[in-house]
Formats: sequence, structure tokens, C-alpha cells
Amino acid sequence: MLALIAGRGLLPVEVQRHAVAAGEAVIVCALEGVETDIATDIQFRIEKLGGLLKTLRKRGVTRVCMAGGIDRPKVSLAALDAATLPLLPRVRAALSKGDDGALREVIAILEDKGFEVVAAHELVPDALPAAGIFTGTDPDERMRKDAAKGEAVAHGLSVLDIGQACIVRGGQVIAVEAQPGTDWMLASLADGEAGGGILYKAPKQGQDRRVDLPVIGPETVRRAATAGLRGIVIKAGGVMLLDPTSCRAEADAAGLTIWVRD
Repeated sequence: MLALIAGRGLLPVEVQRHAVAAGEAVIVCALEGVETDIATDIQFRIEKLGGLLKTLRKRGVTRVCMAGGIDRPKVSLAALDAATLPLLPRVRAALSKGDDGALREVIAILEDKGFEVVAAHELVPDALPAAGIFTGTDPDERMRKDAAKGEAVAHGLSVLDIGQACIVRGGQVIAVEAQPGTDWMLASLADGEAGGGILYKAPKQGQDRRVDLPVIGPETVRRAATAGLRGIVIKAGGVMLLDPTSCRAEADAAGLTIWVRD
């Protein structure tokens, strides 16, 4: 049985759909206060993580998948349950780190409790597109140079454990992704502000790809078009493309190139 710890966005929906289609029972869990696009069976607080894991074990869960965006929760000592108290130093340590470090600690806690942590892209096998031009025209020299600059910027962001995406136009960095995510970064730009630029997105260097593998979907394409971008460049084998049919339609309508860059 699979426990799906769901956050925002389309990814948890796709994970559940594929897992059920493969014949696996799924229990959907979500942190209190997180708005999900999927019905949840269990809502929990981080202060009761230990109790949640005991409940999942009793219900026959052996595998856990974390999918979707969440905001970093705050911990109230008054809300701790007895099962979570021994985990408190590790939970605090996780919350004090960057995203990658925090998720590594959460994975370690789950594995120490006997759960197998499963990557979302293992459950949604068609989510990683093959290298090539997914939609639009072949990248010209300017787009290739902007993509190379985006790759260098993304590497720098990953070293600092900040984000996984940036916007580049004519060799200049227009915006970088931080905690709120890619769609927020795009929405923060005025209409057409990044006209002619590209969105570059890639996983962090050395990250554990079982969690937080970057994702784009139709909403990302729509926001990129609104910002005036001419292309979306994602690293082949490292960025999930959800609802590819809708992504292609949105990109074609906006004249956007989606380049899965090897």
C-alpha cells in the first residue's frame, strides 16, 4: 500500500491515478492548511508526524511518495504528540535547512521507520519527456546562448539550495526561483516584462531525485506566455512535464518553444 503525501498542483493527482491504475491502494495524506487538488484521507500536523507514521504502518502502508508543493510548516512544541517527541531534534534540523537538506532528513526519517520512499516519476513513468523539441521551432543561436546561461545560473542556485529555475533574456538574468516556486516567479513579472526570454529549469546538482524533482505543467506554460517568453527549456531526464497534451496546445497557441535539452 502507498501513502501519498500530497501538496499543491497536478502532480499528486497524476501519482494517484497511475498508482491506482497499476493496482496499488493509495492513502492520501496532506499537511493541515495545504490546499490540494486531490481528496485527502488524512490531514496531519508536522508535530504529529510520529503518530502519522504509526497509523500508516498499522494500515499496511509500506511505500511513501511525496508529491506537490508545500510551504515550510512551523512547529509548536505544545502540539507535539508522544510519538513525535523523539523525532523533534531531527524535525527541527530539517526545517532549519534549505529545501534539499530538509527533504533528505525527511527521507531518512521515513526510511528509519521502515518505509520505502518512491519517486513520483517512477509512478508516472511518462512524465519525463525525451530530449528534443517538444513543441515550436528549433532553438536559434540566441535561445541556445540563453539556455547555456540558464544552465550556469541554475547550477549556482543549486549550490546554494535556493531554487531550480530562472528566466534569461539576451544573456541577462531577469528572475530566479526561490521558495514560492516557478509559477509564482512567473506571476511576479508584469505582462510581457520578460519578452523574448526563456524559462530554464533543471534539478539541483546532486539532489535526491525521489523528492522535489522539478515540474512544469499547463499553468507554467500559460504564465510563461503571459510574461512574454519565447521558450521554455528543461533539462532532459530531470524535469517532469505534466499533462503534455495541454502543455503542447498552450505552447502552440502562444508560439512558445518547449525544448527538452540534453
